[in-house]
Amino acid sequence: MCGTCGCDDGSGAGGGGTRIAVPHGHPHGHGRIHDGDGHGHGHGHEPSHGHESSHGHDDIPGRSPAGADGGGETLTLEQKVLGKNEELAARNRSWLAARDIVLVNLMSSPGAGKTTLLERTIRDFAGHRPVAVIEGDQETMLDAERIERAGSAVVQVNTGAGCHLDAEMVRGALTTLDPPDGSLILVENVGNLVCPALFDLGERSRTVIISVTEGTDKPLKYPYMFAAADLVIINKVDLLPYVDFDVEQCEKYARSVNPDVRVLTVSATTGEGMRAWYDWVAGRRNDPVPRPPVGSV
Repeated sequence: MCGTCGCDDGSGAGGGGTRIAVPHGHPHGHGRIHDGDGHGHGHGHEPSHGHESSHGHDDIPGRSPAGADGGGETLTLEQKVLGKNEELAARNRSWLAARDIVLVNLMSSPGAGKTTLLERTIRDFAGHRPVAVIEGDQETMLDAERIERAGSAVVQVNTGAGCHLDAEMVRGALTTLDPPDGSLILVENVGNLVCPALFDLGERSRTVIISVTEGTDKPLKYPYMFAAADLVIINKVDLLPYVDFDVEQCEKYARSVNPDVRVLTVSATTGEGMRAWYDWVAGRRNDPVPRPPVGSV
């Protein structure tokens, strides 16, 4: 179990293991990611399997489990867990690159507006480029159902007590989705500003979303997450008149831990600033981007 945020592999009390499911029997392909072991879930049921790359992952380097004094053994386990995940992530990355598929990992604390951002992105990209979503939550199909209603293929990954997605979970989700070549895959990671930053999924880019209802100093409190990001989105700017949030200072804090990070301000609810997000996504590949409805930017 992770000493920072309580991630469990589902084998202990309260854990249910990882479940991959498609909402409402949504049709999906049965393609496989051929990486040598043939693992994957291309079936309509909800398979349950332990996410081996997260087993017992006291994964903050230098941390030991509560009450343990074997720091060396813990660090060795952490290195093995992260090392295996990196191998699987490299396979994912190669599989995606061979199909010209761009995968973007979206991370945030709960309530920052990831799902709303995805819904608007899916609607605005309709007819421009195939978009699919991998939804990560500890429980429920609620967000996957929202994404499906927005018009996107989606796979829900429920992690049980787990606090993040990993490369093996994403591999299973990609097998279930079987996305067409040239797709954009958006991953909504489990709401958490700690462990998701540690686990490479095979993504092209990482995006961190924070909202103006959170603290201006979030980048200083969670520096590893912001240091690992390619893009920071400050969401819910339509609420700025009603909250105490300093956008300029937040940008400075973000760049103090990651000098090269790009920062965008948007409102996924009103559409303000979304064009810049679409341009950034298109920059992961040089193709046309959708133009938001008149008045939304």
